Amino acid sequence: MKIVPIRKIDPAEDVWGIASSIDIYSCNPEKIRDAEYIKQFVKDLCDLIEMKRFGETQVVHFGEDEKVAGFSMVQLIETSLISAHFANLTNTTYLDVFSCKPYDPEVVRNFAQGYFEGKETMLNVTYRK
Repeated sequence: MKIVPIRKIDPAEDVWGIASSIDIYSCNPEKIRDAEYIKQFVKDLCDLIEMKRFGETQVVHFGEDEKVAGFSMVQLIETSLISAHFANLTNTTYLDVFSCKPYDPEVVRNFAQGYFEGKETMLNVTYRK
């Protein structure tokens, strides 16, 4: 069987946008249950990847079912959207970043994992054309 290597994509030339989904497991429970900490994370992340925030960060706690209970976050950015859900039951962060402005998903993964003190991560990246 012949294995064809995946072509390295230059986001500045070949794609319209980058969507990354980052699951961060075994996060610090105190940090993912603190709305102000989550808002500060968004500000710091936007500064790091040079995204301009549009409006205030929305952080809302909901979920009658224990399986999904936790904070959800939405932040519009001028080039699209950052969102996340913080699952209390499993102490997992589900972070999504979509932007037509190029950014490095690995930088986002490493920063978010450190911020929420996660033990393990999974990253999925989709290049939109």
